[in-house]
Amino acid sequence: MQKFRYIIGFLLPLGLFAQHKTDSVKVVNLQEVQVKEQQFKFNIQSLPATKGTFLYGGKKTEMINVQGLDANIAEKTPRQIFAKVPGVFVYDMDGSGNQINISTRGLDPHRGWEFNVRKDGVITNTDMYGYPASHYSMPMEAIQNIELVRGTGSLQYGSQFGGMLNYVAKQGDSTKVFDFESTNSVGSFGLLSTYNALGGQVGKVNYYAYYSKRVSDGYRDNSRSDYDAFSAQITYKPTQNLSIKADLSRSKYIFQLAGQQTDAMFAANPRASIRSRNFYSPDIYVPSVSLNWSLGNRTKLSWVTSAILGSRNSVMFDKTADVVDKIDPVTLQYANRQVDIDNYHSYTSELRVLHEYHVGKLSSTLVGGVQLMNNDLHRRQQGKGTTGSDYDLSITGSWGRDLHFKTQNIAVFVENRIYLTPKLAVSPGFRIESGESVMSGMISYYDASKFPDAIPHRFPLFGINADYQLFTNQNLYAGFSQAYRPVIFKDIIPASIYEKSSDNLKDASGYNFEVGYKGNFEKLRLELTYFQLLYKNRLGTLAQTDENGVFQILRTNIGDSFTKGLEMFAEYYVRINEKANFSVFSSTSLMEAKYLEAEVRSGEKNINIEGNFVESTPQVISRNGLTFRYRKLSVTSLFSYTAKSYADALNTVQSSTNGSVGLVPSYAILDFNATYRISSKILLKFNLNNANNKQYFTKRPQFYPGPGIWASDGRGFCLTISTQY
Repeated sequence: MQKFRYIIGFLLPLGLFAQHKTDSVKVVNLQEVQVKEQQFKFNIQSLPATKGTFLYGGKKTEMINVQGLDANIAEKTPRQIFAKVPGVFVYDMDGSGNQINISTRGLDPHRGWEFNVRKDGVITNTDMYGYPASHYSMPMEAIQNIELVRGTGSLQYGSQFGGMLNYVAKQGDSTKVFDFESTNSVGSFGLLSTYNALGGQVGKVNYYAYYSKRVSDGYRDNSRSDYDAFSAQITYKPTQNLSIKADLSRSKYIFQLAGQQTDAMFAANPRASIRSRNFYSPDIYVPSVSLNWSLGNRTKLSWVTSAILGSRNSVMFDKTADVVDKIDPVTLQYANRQVDIDNYHSYTSELRVLHEYHVGKLSSTLVGGVQLMNNDLHRRQQGKGTTGSDYDLSITGSWGRDLHFKTQNIAVFVENRIYLTPKLAVSPGFRIESGESVMSGMISYYDASKFPDAIPHRFPLFGINADYQLFTNQNLYAGFSQAYRPVIFKDIIPASIYEKSSDNLKDASGYNFEVGYKGNFEKLRLELTYFQLLYKNRLGTLAQTDENGVFQILRTNIGDSFTKGLEMFAEYYVRINEKANFSVFSSTSLMEAKYLEAEVRSGEKNINIEGNFVESTPQVISRNGLTFRYRKLSVTSLFSYTAKSYADALNTVQSSTNGSVGLVPSYAILDFNATYRISSKILLKFNLNNANNKQYFTKRPQFYPGPGIWASDGRGFCLTISTQY
């Protein structure tokens, strides 16, 4: 289509010129020309060198076209959505689409907290220095694209080892005053989901709003979830060069936790529940105002001011899997549950400028900015809850912990993309962060003088990226970037009664390095990347018993770890005829993550674990798929394989009696997804998840939602119908 437009644009002036020379006017009737193309030939691409005020050149990037996937969107199944991103590890235990827990390159997948998670460029991590988990959970039906920048993006976006993950939301149709969309799903385990959105363009104002509701009984007993979310955004564009957007989004869900299992319980019945009174519920608001201004042809400015306001609540009988939650024969009541409440007041303002300039005949791009954060995390824990069975946050007496963790931080960052030749560009850069977290409050059983009242965050980060254009459709890239992860509130003051933190915990630091080849051909897309990740002062956990024989999880700096590996992606597209085509892909990561100088204390002994594998880091993650398209029908089969991993730094193979440590076996999953476009306004989807009904688990968590085995979902289906008017 684009080439056709160029040809017409070139020939039309020639035709007018010829008519002018003969001084005659002719009327020519042109035959209609139809240009057909496969809309989603490749539904994953690399990001351009620059986009808005963001610089991506020389970095490993991916952009997933969510609307072009056959994947299970209603339940946000991560292994399907991120299938074509090599090395994505999925921590799969969170019910029917409540949360996405992913990581790359051997990092911790808990709520994506090793990523700088954003929605339309707005940070959604709850508190980057207090508790960086992303509790905000948007419906995938609202997402147009997902952008992922690996760890070498830590200079521009934040100091996280994982890089940046940005969800790009839909906007109102600019060609219509009013447009309505409704997506409704029904599925296994009591799944009911509805997503309804309206949007459009009125003059210089674009608007889009949605409401989403999803309920599910869950795969396991006592694992019901109830989710709802809304968002409303208005974009005003007074001129071609200026736009202002206001957005208010919210997500909330209540998830009943079925409880962890021991290995024996899992083998007997992975769907069984050991808890019926445990609940977890985050309720998060994300207001933001964004300004984008083109200050001429070469300079762009963006300014985003946003907040994370809300809470993370839980009421639980918080014991290991081998402790039964039962009625006391004397009181004829259950034991009191523990209530924990976090309140978040996180504010961020980020100003960015991108300027293009020339050195001789070669262009360059300078990106810089400043980021301000002012956060207050109010954590109340170990409240004596009720003996009831419903979701009830009321307590008796005072809190065992009542703390504030306040952070003020400023970050300045600069990257400069310089072309040394027409084909070779380098991008040196730095990020400087300066701030302090102040902790105050009360812990009833703890000497207040033993926990730090002020934690400084002052560190510089440096990095450089480069890319070389081999041919029009092939290039080489390489990058190095330092990264940093501060000791967070969770590390200093753990939430659970069976967790303990070592004294004098140290911040983690290190670097990401990557070098790769990328080729985009007419029928073939290839990418091969070698990476290294050094993680110093890595925080880890050790399951042990204290001097009284009571089970305990010790959180401490274990030592340094080093991860290296290959990320490989290939997709081949074949056009059979005008009506049919198919594509086949393979997305595979080979990793080796081991401890360098490291030791842990087990009981009275210090144990050297140099050479041990890092926890929850499979050596092989491979997803392979085939998509066949015939006219309005698209069918995708996906085979996912994840190798074994270990739950602790000691690489314990034999599982413990409570299931908290031991081997996590390998697993292979087969999914089938289909999309049928009945018309331009009606779309039908069918998803068969885990068709081989594999009984598996992905991780043995050491903290929330409790140490032990959390079974992932078995075979299930989802049927979706989408309409648009």
